[in-house]
Amino acid sequence: MRLGFVGLGNLGGHLAASLLRAGFAVTVHDRDRALADRHLAMGATWADSAADVAAASDTVLTCLPSPAVSEAVLHQMLPAMRPGMTWVEMSTLGRDDILRLAAMAQAQGVHVLESPVTGGVHLAARGEITVLAGGDAAVFEAHRAALQAMGNRIFHIGPLGSAAVIKVITNMLAFIHLVADGEALMLAKRAGLDLKTAWEAISASSGTSFVHETEGQLILNGSYDIAFSMDLALKDLGFAMGFGQEFGVPLDLAGQVQQTFVKGRAAYGGQAQSTQIVKLLEDVLDTDLRAEGFPARLE
Repeated sequence: MRLGFVGLGNLGGHLAASLLRAGFAVTVHDRDRALADRHLAMGATWADSAADVAAASDTVLTCLPSPAVSEAVLHQMLPAMRPGMTWVEMSTLGRDDILRLAAMAQAQGVHVLESPVTGGVHLAARGEITVLAGGDAAVFEAHRAALQAMGNRIFHIGPLGSAAVIKVITNMLAFIHLVADGEALMLAKRAGLDLKTAWEAISASSGTSFVHETEGQLILNGSYDIAFSMDLALKDLGFAMGFGQEFGVPLDLAGQVQQTFVKGRAAYGGQAQSTQIVKLLEDVLDTDLRAEGFPARLE
């Protein structure tokens, strides 16, 4: 199977590298050619455009920052795509987006699998991220080996569109946990507790969370460097609120967190790290949440 990969950013670059380490033949493209340097050193083939990737591949994987970019790249690829090949979309899209774009590809005889990932860039770098797949079961099984090269926990959620829903749910929970963790750490700091010990105690308690154990370390370091922006957080929270309206589920906590992120973007900019949402509380209280012994980035 000849694979193509379009989108070598913070997340996609690690996913493409995992495929190369597993021995797959991969043709790569990104609008920033420098992002492909490490992949070329690992044996990847460079293509000058997304269309050239599609022409050289049996399956094209994309990992892109927004539905608009995914649509633009798909339009570039479609003239070069052949009946029977597969498009694996690993970006985080709304359900309506993936269904609409999939219909364009399927009309040309192209199979489609949605496979957004969750767990963080550091897990993608280790090939241990969680993959959430949606689409025809046969297409999923045909690409299981490639998905397993990128992640260590692979879930076939259901038909196309189902993975988009569960990915948004997981991100919604992560942002709620992030805001809550900032409040918890601030309580500990203002109560005079040692923050390193407090973080360790929370990690060993019923109140712990994946976000506390990972992003909480970056908050305590002060780097906030999770490689995920305020803009992306608000995109995903917007998808969650849309699902709430569609399915008649009141999302009170998610709505409050969405407004907190609106404040965060206004204060620090859309490209600021999503973990900087905790800095809103630090700034209001003029109290930082620094502690020794925590990394600037997750490994």
